[in-house]
Amino acid sequence: MHKLTGDKVIYTFKTEMEPVLSIKPGEEVLVETNDCFYQQIQSEDQVMMEIDFDHINPATGPIFVEGAEPGDLLKVEILEIRVADKGVAGVVPGEGILGDKTKKPIVRIIPIQEGFAHYKGLKLPIKPMIGVIGVAPSDEDGECPTETPWKHGGNMDTTDIAQGNTVYFPVNQKGALLALGDCHAVMGDGEICFTGLEVPAQVRLRVDVIKDRKVNWPMIGTEDSTMVVASGDDVDKAIYNATDETVSLLSRALEMDFEEAYLLTSIAVHIRISQVVDPRKTIRSEIPHSIISTDKLIENI
Repeated sequence: MHKLTGDKVIYTFKTEMEPVLSIKPGEEVLVETNDCFYQQIQSEDQVMMEIDFDHINPATGPIFVEGAEPGDLLKVEILEIRVADKGVAGVVPGEGILGDKTKKPIVRIIPIQEGFAHYKGLKLPIKPMIGVIGVAPSDEDGECPTETPWKHGGNMDTTDIAQGNTVYFPVNQKGALLALGDCHAVMGDGEICFTGLEVPAQVRLRVDVIKDRKVNWPMIGTEDSTMVVASGDDVDKAIYNATDETVSLLSRALEMDFEEAYLLTSIAVHIRISQVVDPRKTIRSEIPHSIISTDKLIENI
């Protein structure tokens, strides 16, 4: 198994990036990730807005995947996420959904023990997830900072990008150039005050290439559904992009015309919020496996 240490990071997904590791399809890699602050916050006495914002949202990588070419799908199985024994969360005036009501900044160092985050006498079950994961963007989209989600992935902050699930990315550049970071021990859908429980982590992945399968946005395969993850400048635009891609995929995979697939989406597909605090907002649409499995969907698009 390959290993990649957390000192090899990027802060922008670019069309051309120098890979720090090359792997073959089907191989596993253990990736060491940093928290979104690059471990700059070590005390509750620190002021979050005084840290070095040139070192925010580092993504470990990029990883060159042999044989991945534009027009393919990159398949990333999340085999394991092991988080540190403490994480950081905070509130900053002006940030998040209720930033206008926030009067004072706070930083909290929250211990993690035996599968629980301990906060103010509460034991919160952890559900580790990857906040930032993506590939090189298309030439059309150009550079995308790691804090921003888009068609290449990036800062999707989606709770289902978690152990046991599989993420699929459109390959835009040779080798795909995969990078990831910004793990959370636990986060509510929406990430409403702009942090989850931010933690360094070790992430074990299996990476493969599916040839000649074209999608516009990342997808997540879970035990029960396929999720299309799409972003936009506001929530309405993100919903439009996710729905447009979902209807297109179902129309192709099930050989339905647009209107029939549109109707099916309305009666059977769920729209869920991923995050509403990043430079672009992110939504996922959930296609139940009772309609079509992830493998069948990919096979037939």
